[in-house]
Amino acid sequence: MSATTFTYKALDRSGAPTAGEIQGDSKAAVAAQLRLRGLTVTDVDAKSKAPTVEEILDRYRGLKARHVTVMARQLATMIASGLSLLRALYVLEEQTEAPKLKHAIIAVRHDVEAGLALSQALAKHPKIFNDLFVAMVRAGETGGNLEEVLERVALQLEKDDNLKRTVRSAMVYPVLIGVFAVLVLIGMILFIIPVFADIFKDLGGDLPALTQFMITLSDAMRSYWYLMILVPIVLLAIFRKWKSTDRGQYMWDSIKLRFPMRVGDIVRKIAVARFARTLGTLTASGVPILQAIDITAKTAGNRVISDPMGEVAERVREGQPLATPLARTGVFPVMVTQMLSVGEETGAVDTMLHKLADFYDDEVATMLKSLTSIIEPMMMIGVGCIVGVVVISMYLPMFKIFELVQ
Repeated sequence: MSATTFTYKALDRSGAPTAGEIQGDSKAAVAAQLRLRGLTVTDVDAKSKAPTVEEILDRYRGLKARHVTVMARQLATMIASGLSLLRALYVLEEQTEAPKLKHAIIAVRHDVEAGLALSQALAKHPKIFNDLFVAMVRAGETGGNLEEVLERVALQLEKDDNLKRTVRSAMVYPVLIGVFAVLVLIGMILFIIPVFADIFKDLGGDLPALTQFMITLSDAMRSYWYLMILVPIVLLAIFRKWKSTDRGQYMWDSIKLRFPMRVGDIVRKIAVARFARTLGTLTASGVPILQAIDITAKTAGNRVISDPMGEVAERVREGQPLATPLARTGVFPVMVTQMLSVGEETGAVDTMLHKLADFYDDEVATMLKSLTSIIEPMMMIGVGCIVGVVVISMYLPMFKIFELVQ
């Protein structure tokens, strides 16, 4: 088997950084060669080569949250059972079916073999292992309780995934009804109205305003049908471009919190639940509070909540209890800051945060059920109104004809 070319970064005996390329059979072998030269290895990677067709396809295959959750739980179980980290990574490499995760685990195993800590190896794959995952693993390595921390990571990922699935499942029926209503409207305008339009043209005379409007709309949609495809695509592209900007993202997050019919309340409670659970999991795992605040802000999912966290961290650094600057932000419900204050006084911050997260998870589930029970009949009424308007617009001229005949 021919040797592979690796690129490396290292420190020489004087502490000066150096880099280069070297041939070797594996990362571990390359790291050993470099150490024999008196270098302190900081990074070793296989030199990039042209990807295969299979590798290109793997990039576009989705990675579900449950894949990473199962991986974290399996790794925790194997380490708790006494397996070495490298042996556990080998087993995961063989058992994992998701291509993206499998390739990441292989890369992580190579890095660990080369001498990197697990947290350092995971940090090189931010699209798969987020800041929360890496920080908790680092805390577990420092505290010597890696298997316990990995169990907490898996539980955190499960809770986040459950919350997302609850929201998605609640919205499936209303979305289907909405799509059905749009398709019915388009079908009637494109195929039914033209039939009536030909009849009215033969009869002659002036048409009611509503009927004339529907016929004009039908003619326009049939003549410029391509705009029905292009306009939504262009508008979506403009919206995504605007939302990707710093100002646009903040404005969109603010708008979401003001959605009517209590949708804004649900968005806020989802963000608060995620914030509380993430911060509670990090503090329980031994992550320093300032680092925990920073990571929690990145994973909050809403800029209105995450942006004030920089100021909160500054106040905590000055010695203030966490609940005080959180209350000043005006973003969090009073119950959150009050329960957090009690948790700080009793030394049970992580327990209190998890209780808050569970409470808001239940609140979100209840509000979603209530919202969908309201939306479903409203959507049905909306579909009926759409069909009714089209039908009435077509029958109005007939009523006029009947009156003239009488």
